[in-house]
Amino acid sequence: MSPLDRSRQPKSGSIRKFDFPDVERRTLSNGLDLRVCKLSRLPVVSTNLFFRAGESQLVESRAGLAVLTGDALEGGTQKRSGTELAEALEGIGARLGVTTGWEGTSVSMSCLTDRLEQALTLLAEAVLEPAFPEDEVDRAREQQLAAIRQRAMDPAALASMEASRRYFVAGIPYARPQDGSEESIAPVKRELLSDYAESCYRPEGGGLIVAGDLDPDEIEIMANHRLAAWTGAPPAVEDFQVDPVTRERRVWVVHREGSVQSEVRIGHVGTDRATPDYFSLSVGNLLFGGSFTSRLNLNLREENGFTYGIRSRFGFRSRPGPFSVSTSVGTDVTAPAVGEIVKELVQLVEGGPTEEEVAAARDYAAGVFGLQLETAGQIASRISQLVVYGLPDDYYHTYRDRLRAVTTDEVAAAMSVHIRPQEVQVVVVGDAGEIVAPLESLDLGPVEVVSAP
Repeated sequence: MSPLDRSRQPKSGSIRKFDFPDVERRTLSNGLDLRVCKLSRLPVVSTNLFFRAGESQLVESRAGLAVLTGDALEGGTQKRSGTELAEALEGIGARLGVTTGWEGTSVSMSCLTDRLEQALTLLAEAVLEPAFPEDEVDRAREQQLAAIRQRAMDPAALASMEASRRYFVAGIPYARPQDGSEESIAPVKRELLSDYAESCYRPEGGGLIVAGDLDPDEIEIMANHRLAAWTGAPPAVEDFQVDPVTRERRVWVVHREGSVQSEVRIGHVGTDRATPDYFSLSVGNLLFGGSFTSRLNLNLREENGFTYGIRSRFGFRSRPGPFSVSTSVGTDVTAPAVGEIVKELVQLVEGGPTEEEVAAARDYAAGVFGLQLETAGQIASRISQLVVYGLPDDYYHTYRDRLRAVTTDEVAAAMSVHIRPQEVQVVVVGDAGEIVAPLESLDLGPVEVVSAP
């Protein structure tokens, strides 16, 4: 047997066949979108109830209210205290979770198949009959305030927050932190949470996703029994236009005296989830900064040793989210690292990717798709995206084929449209006394030192 040559990278194996499981779509009696995915591998089930009570629907003075309301939802119902609710869930081996984001709120539940009827009862009770006890609201509010204060002291969080302020024009939701500010959260009382839930926790535009070992007919009967009385739509909100603060490339330094590292964010307003370039951008981002073998990581980590890791990302939302590169580097190499990132951006847009880069990124994305769908919870989460973003019913059935059909020319064209090196905002949190002069020498644009928000 010939010895193993560890100096040569092994060849990739062939992509295994994977078919996304069938999803049956129905409509409940109250108009709620029902998606059922029957999985017979294990006697478990995951449910996800999504409704459009999200942070992007709130004015700035109420920022963080949707997140706080979701966090306080497990504090008790009109029938049970928070402790009693937790004990009821534990008694049937169920797990309840609440997640609130820009688009809305998702209440997830996982349990054994034979306990779904009881689990759905508790889920419906938590959403339709929340009590928001004062002590639980106080606890949730103080936790959120503590997180907000901690964010102001954490360089990484501070950099991300400052980047949002520099990418998005002031006054729109995306320009602020998702969990609000001390000014918007500190005054909140239980009555405001109760009023918000009563008004915004409504089924129109939402959906119930169920993945597990149960028949769709059974699910529909159970769901109608528990949710039929839940009706109505959340209040209409004023739409907002996503605009950049500026199209002039600028450098913003948030001063932290004595810092031995710099947090770097470089980006601008990107595009939305509905863009026809979604698959091309997904492949392009993987090869640029979305994987360990990406251009950015090979340059800044492997060749220059500036960082342990660097990533780029498109934040796809219902409206244009951010495109951003993020990393942490030593103070002494801050300017060289920033220079290399901008150089890589320019080279990608002007020179495009290679056939080999696109093929590797495309095959990787298609290959790991099935690995990301090994549990009922992962499948339910993917199906939820169909509801959240209004994607076609067959979206995931054609997902891998569409990924594998992406061409090098399509990636080059998409990246040249949606990445604009001359418009990036460079945000650096670090010691201004050490990094401003080297950053100015890069001649990227005006350099301004600002105070932490």
